[in-house]
Amino acid sequence: MIKPIPVNKEVAWDKTKTIMSKTDPRGVIEYANDAFIEVSGYEEHELMGQPQNIVRHPDMPKVIFKILWDNLKAGRNMHAIIKNMAKNGRYYWVITDFEVKLAGGDIANYYGRRRAVPQQVISDIIEPLYEKLIQIEKVGGIAASEKYFNGFLEEKGKDYNTYIKGIITAIDKGGDKKGFFARFFD
Repeated sequence: MIKPIPVNKEVAWDKTKTIMSKTDPRGVIEYANDAFIEVSGYEEHELMGQPQNIVRHPDMPKVIFKILWDNLKAGRNMHAIIKNMAKNGRYYWVITDFEVKLAGGDIANYYGRRRAVPQQVISDIIEPLYEKLIQIEKVGGIAASEKYFNGFLEEKGKDYNTYIKGIITAIDKGGDKKGFFARFFD
């Protein structure tokens, strides 16, 4: 399947919906709910049997997926903030909760539950961080990006999963702009 060309426009979608998918241990899509189909712009038959990265946006730092897959393959559930790309090239940001399902001690499936990310979180926190990681990757590769990112997380006293959980918790608590950031940076 030919990858679309990125368009710097957001997908218009119902951000109250939860986007869900199920993949096999290699990340190949076995199920996508109606919200996933609607937001991604792909037909159901175009998604089935395709790698989950069919919706990967080129603006995403590779190190985020390295950390994500390292943890998932080790059987650890993960949270991530990801910029995806629809079939028409438009983007959509999601907070994803990845759940590992085991069968007989082996990974059987990964489940992804995604919801919208508030624009303020994207523009004030995630985009500046991800842009920096991409710049580092362009010059020094994924290893340099990972070292920087690990230092960033160590400074905060968190791993990536805990860092994203903190963002999710702050979003779920709601409140005004000042209250949101006060809770997030505490």
